[in-house]
Order: sequence, then structure tokens, then C-alpha cells
Amino acid sequence: MYRYDEFDQTFVAQRVAQFRDQVARRLVGELTEDEFRPLRLMNGLYLQLHAYMLRVAVPYGTLSSRQMRKLAHIARRYDKGYGHFTTRQNIQYNWPALKDVPDILMELAEVEMHALQTSGNCIRNVTADQYSGAAADEIEDPRICAEVIRQWSSLHPEFSFLPRKFKVAVTGAPHDRAAVAVHDIGIRIVRGDDGEVGYAVLAGGGQGRTPMIGKTVRAFLPKPYLLSYLEAILRVYNEFGRRDNMFKARIKILVHEVGIDEFRRRVEEEWEHIRGTAVEVPEEEVRRIASYFAPPTFARLPAVSEGFERQQRTDAQFALWARASLHPHKQPGYAIVNISLKPIGGVPGDATAEQMDIIADLAERYAFDEVRVTHEQNLTLPHVRQDDLYALWQELDAAGLATANINTVTDIIACPGLDYCNLANARAIPIAQKISERFGDIEQAHDIGELKIKISGCINACGHHHVGHIGILGVDKKGVEFYQLTLGGDATETAALGELVGPAFGYDDVVDAVEKLVRIYLGLRQENERFLDTYRRVGLQPFKEKLYAAH
Repeated sequence: MYRYDEFDQTFVAQRVAQFRDQVARRLVGELTEDEFRPLRLMNGLYLQLHAYMLRVAVPYGTLSSRQMRKLAHIARRYDKGYGHFTTRQNIQYNWPALKDVPDILMELAEVEMHALQTSGNCIRNVTADQYSGAAADEIEDPRICAEVIRQWSSLHPEFSFLPRKFKVAVTGAPHDRAAVAVHDIGIRIVRGDDGEVGYAVLAGGGQGRTPMIGKTVRAFLPKPYLLSYLEAILRVYNEFGRRDNMFKARIKILVHEVGIDEFRRRVEEEWEHIRGTAVEVPEEEVRRIASYFAPPTFARLPAVSEGFERQQRTDAQFALWARASLHPHKQPGYAIVNISLKPIGGVPGDATAEQMDIIADLAERYAFDEVRVTHEQNLTLPHVRQDDLYALWQELDAAGLATANINTVTDIIACPGLDYCNLANARAIPIAQKISERFGDIEQAHDIGELKIKISGCINACGHHHVGHIGILGVDKKGVEFYQLTLGGDATETAALGELVGPAFGYDDVVDAVEKLVRIYLGLRQENERFLDTYRRVGLQPFKEKLYAAH
């Protein structure tokens, strides 16, 4: 993974010193909250319902054991003993004291981490496929591209004050695990007809109050031109994006209003204008960055471990976990391991300091010292020998980290909602917990199959409800919490926005409604159909008719 150079370390340390002075001035009243607000946001610090919240960047979701242990230490010393992993592959601390934040940032800098550009109208943390460098279906490791973009975009003078926040995601495989189509810019690593590797570039995706699927601006961009082309897109957005209305300021509105053909024309025209002078990354620099993501030294192993196969036959619980949690690795004899942060009845995405320490230890012993954060609020160990899986599972189980529910009905994405966020209209966490408990039988969840439920406590869609197979949106009706349901959303390479089912359900009724939708699906599905397959085959109407039949 990427390591700070001397410039990075000096720069981050200077920023911490500057913020320490700003905090001190705020604490003695020399700065008002209005004056302090833009300064704290530039350092990832929000003021929520009950306390400050610090959002720490985890670029493309990659952590070392040393960094994970530091995150555990911060949770234990400065917070309430836990952290919350987010859909941006970051971690948030919900209870830091303002006086302690500079110390937290300095401790993060000790392990090459920071909170820069995790808020504000700038290019946020660049995300990527959590299986980068490991997946059997990968064309190329997307973290190299993501790191190039991260370095280029950090405090870029032209793009530090955009019309609105700006999110970029990169995927390196045909199957999209990074949700690139619902980002301001989405990048797919593709192979051209001649075998050359390049980029398909999308723009104008996003969720929030006006959800949209990104449009293809360029189907194939040669690799050497990545930064100049992104700069052209951002220059067009900076010039023509709305600044008079924050609700219409995202790039998706510009793409929608002018149309993708006109937007593409403007980008291509701008690109031709700047190509001779815009920054491009020299090939030797790309190779230097790529060296940080060189694969570990794998052992030469048989494709399938006999011990692993035998342990599945003799331990049904291990077999169930393996079925849910493992993903094919490109290296024979290895597996990608997903760690669920969704225990039955738990808070999606939360991990205690003790669990973070345990995961750091396991990554060091079993996974070449790497941990990945997924945009679905789970963790991944990318490189584990099949021979080690049984021992790993036993240790995860002892730590409460072996719930066998990845991609099932209880693997729920949920934003913090009204329990923490001052923008929320309704609670999201308790709804996720109740649904999880309702479908708490793991074997039943496996029978239901792949089903992605995503919950947001307000229209800002931090829970990605628009692209949930079942999406749940909390709304306020005269001070009472209600929940709208959508069906058919999808964040993968077949991206789609969910369709509104009908009238909203009250807090006490929404879990029953979700259970009814699942039962409707089970009655409609054909052999081997996922929820999404069934929905696309039969459409909204059968679900809507049966859901509201008793109302």
C-alpha cells in the first residue's frame, strides 16, 4: 500500500499544527462557530446532534495492521470504544472532544493517515473495489489509478472549492464492486478490442434528493491521458455547475440539464484545449506508485486445499460461513475473506476497539498485513491461504466477527440516521437492527439468497437506499417517522435506481412491510433467481398489489 514520502509527512504535520491553533482559538472564543465551521470541515470534523464527529480518510479502503491498531487506540482513548466504517470506505468517530481532535490528527499522522478532504466542496476520498489486487476477475489493480487521482486531487488549487462535494470511484473488474455508476466520476478499467488496457469514464452519477445513474463520457480513454481528461471534466463542471442553489450544484444536474452529448462535447473541447499543458503522470512515476501495490509473495499451492474441503464437510457452521464470506482469489490456494460487521441485531458498520485490534492481529498473521474497508460497511482480508481459513474462522467467531451473512438480507447498509445526524428525519439504525433480528436465522437468510437492503435516515442517501434491492428512506410527517420503500435498485455494472412502491409505512410497521416483500419474492421466484432477478422479470406491480392488499 502507499507510504508517505517526506513531503507528505511534513505537509500533514503542518496541517495538524495549523488546526491545533484554530481549535485553541475556538475554545477561548476568538473564533465563532460560523468562523470555525469551514476550518473544521477542511479537517474532517463535523458537528452532529450530540457531539463532534471526526471522519478519517481510508484511501481506496486499504489499511495496514499498524493503521488498524491506531484506529482501535483512538476509539479506546478518545471516543467511546468503537468506530463506524462508512460507505465511503472511511471510519467515523462519533464522540471526540474538540480539545482532543488535534491530538487525534497527530496520532493519525504517525501512521500515515489524515482527515483531509473528507468533507467540504472538494474531491473526497477516492474509493475502489475492496478486492483490488486479489480478485480472480480483475483486469488491473484499481488502487494504482485511485492513488494517482488521490495525489493529483489533494488540495488541487482549482478543485478545492467546487460547486459541491465530488466523489470518484474506480473498479478494475467487469463486475462492479465499487458502485461507480452512482459517483460524480466513475472509472472502469477496461480492455479495448486490441487488448490495450484503458478507462471507461462515467460522469453525472449520484444519489441524494435527485438520484441519477452516471453516463458514459468516454468509452475508452488510453491510460496516459487519465489526469488531463479528469481535469477537463472538472473544469467544465467548475465553469458551468450551479453555485446559486446547493440542491442543484452537483455535476449530475449539469449532465442532466445539458444532456450527455453536449456535456461530452464540452469535455472533449476542453480536453483538446488543455492536453498540451495539463499534468500527466510520467510512466516512471506510475511504476513507482504501482510498486507500492505489488502483490505479496504467494506460496505455490494447489488450487484447492484438501484440508479446507475436509473441514467444510465436517463442520457445518464453518461451511456456512465459507459459503457466505469467501470470494475467489486470482492466486491458486488462496481466498478473499469478507468479515461481516453486521452481527444479528447489531449496528451496521460498527467495530469495537477490541475487534479492530483482533482484526489487525489476524491480518498480520494470515493476510500479508492488509485489511480492506468495503463500501458496504464490512471489512475484507484480501489474501488468505485456504489452509488457514478454519483457524481464522475460529478466531473471528470468538471475537463476534463470523456472522455468515455477507450479501444476505441481514447484511444491511444503514446511515447513522437520527441517532447521530442533525440532517436526518428518521432513525435508520433501529430499523436495521429490527430487520436483522426478524431474519436472524442464518440458514433462512441463505435460503432467501442475495438481497441487499439499504437504509437512509434522510434524502441525502448516505445509506445508498436508491440502489438497494429494497431501499428504505426515512421521512418526517409532522414530527412522526415514516419510511418509504423502493424496489429494484442496483449498484453494480447493471446499475439501476429503485422504484417507489407506494405510501410510506410508520416506524412500527416498516419491518413487517419488509418481511412481507421478502415473502412475496419467495412466492414469485423461479429456480436460482435472486430477488433482483425476480423483480426485473415481474416488475413492480405484483409486489405493490400484494404489499398493500391488507391496507
